[in-house]
Amino acid sequence: MPHLLGRAASLIVLLAITAGCSLKTMAVKTVANTLSDTGDVFTRDDDPELIRDATPFALKLYESLLESVPMHVPLLVTTCGGFTQYGYAFLEAEADGLDTSRRNEAVALRERALKHYLRARGYCLRAMDSRFGKGTSEALLQDPVAAVGKARKDDVPLLYWSAASWGAAISLGLDRPELAIDFPTVRALADRALALDPKESLTYLYLGEMLEKESDLRAAAGAYINARNLSPLWFRPPYRLGLVYGKLDRLGDAYYYLGRSFLLQDEDQRAIADYERAIKILGEKSPQGQVIKEELVTLRARRR
Repeated sequence: MPHLLGRAASLIVLLAITAGCSLKTMAVKTVANTLSDTGDVFTRDDDPELIRDATPFALKLYESLLESVPMHVPLLVTTCGGFTQYGYAFLEAEADGLDTSRRNEAVALRERALKHYLRARGYCLRAMDSRFGKGTSEALLQDPVAAVGKARKDDVPLLYWSAASWGAAISLGLDRPELAIDFPTVRALADRALALDPKESLTYLYLGEMLEKESDLRAAAGAYINARNLSPLWFRPPYRLGLVYGKLDRLGDAYYYLGRSFLLQDEDQRAIADYERAIKILGEKSPQGQVIKEELVTLRARRR
């Protein structure tokens, strides 16, 4: 009973302090703050189907709350990140996994993913204007380095999801010149995020993809290596690294990293085939060939 009286007293004080304010807006802001602080509650769940089914409801909830608090920066960032992750994990990734006989399905999925990325970017740009002042989103296109110079370490999630959503949209919209010209902006966002917090593997991945599209293949390889070192169990960095090394005619390295990517996706047979190709090119007695040979022996033993 005493704790109930205490809560009641606190509520009376709160109402007195906030007299004249919209209680509905206060309530919405409270909910928005709570939802924005969920951390990695979705990404750490071990049931991907549950995440896939729950995410659309969560995203629509975020959007409905933003109708009442349209400039709530944390919720805008969360919404931006949510649409980006859903587009990548459940749309673009599914499209990448379809074989050539289902090309029309893959095209439709990528188109949906692109719409999610653009929607996400819109929320992040609104957050930019709210956080750094009206006109910041336009300044990003004119002088992106100066525009992101105001950001501090607490702004890294905003910088990251802005770069990720925008970069993902560019990646799928290469036939859309109005997106392709935004490469410098995405690069500035990613560079600033990494300067403030150099431990985010996803930022390195998207930076690598941007550098790859700019044909700066050696710098792209460096970004992918950083992403791989930070997230050694994630298949995408070694996959991109394998493709880049292929373009650089480093075929032994290319096959090794492609094999590593397949291994992390539990595609052991494809991994073994690429490891064998890598050893054949690099030579069994070369230092790298010996390392790959040892990994191959371990992989074969695991399959018995």
